[in-house]
Amino acid sequence: MREHLSDALNAAVKNQDKSRISTLRLINAAIKDRDISNRTAGRDPVCEEDVRQILSKMIKQREESARVYEENGRLELAEQEREEIAVIREFLPAQLDTGEIERACRQAVEDTESKSLRDVGRCMNKLKERYQGQMDFGKASTVVKGLLR
Repeated sequence: MREHLSDALNAAVKNQDKSRISTLRLINAAIKDRDISNRTAGRDPVCEEDVRQILSKMIKQREESARVYEENGRLELAEQEREEIAVIREFLPAQLDTGEIERACRQAVEDTESKSLRDVGRCMNKLKERYQGQMDFGKASTVVKGLLR
């Protein structure tokens, strides 16, 4: 993944795509920051899964910022946040749509033989095993809770 990010940054520099360069540099900085904090804590550098988590967190931060900008009438800044989200999403696995999330949740409920709201944790663990980085687990949790009510 790091190599893919580096190649994308080099291509953006060649194409002089300033917004893309900025976003890719932010991604690299976030990854390096986590590497440094891991090194000082005596842990290994970030792995592919950690990079996915960093990217997912960056997307959530930008979605929240875009929402706040829209509420305050700053549409140009909201659009800039959405452009950054689009660049970041290129490096994540394809996200499941709502229908696919519902099917996955039903399957997890069946597989874990869940019957009540007490079993939400087991269902979510099963989903996280199978679909890490591919779904919004906040939405999935809502679906699972709805199925178990």
